[in-house]
Amino acid sequence: MAGSKTMKHDQLQDFRNRLEQSRQALLDNLDSLAEAGKTVELDQTRVGRLSRMDAMQGQQMALASIRRQEQKLIAIEAAMKRIEAGDFGFCADCDELINPRRLEVDPTNTLCIDCASKDG
Repeated sequence: MAGSKTMKHDQLQDFRNRLEQSRQALLDNLDSLAEAGKTVELDQTRVGRLSRMDAMQGQQMALASIRRQEQKLIAIEAAMKRIEAGDFGFCADCDELINPRRLEVDPTNTLCIDCASKDG
């Protein structure tokens, strides 16, 4: 951790609560997307060719959404681990405190705005 600047306990608790709510919402959404991502039935006697193509496209879109949400879930869980370790809110590159307003937008941010601009 860098310098004497630290995040207040109530700020950390607020971020922890927000992360937990986001985590639970993602888990709930992943459960519903799992159904949409199931294998499309290829029986043309029951489903027409265009309907099957639509179903296959829907399946691919659901699978892509699942992958994005799984990545977001990993980021949320990593942020929660940083809170527990006392490293939350510090830039992964320069170890300076990340502006809390930046974390308000996305609490999974790991870089301060200066370091994010360098990578970008």
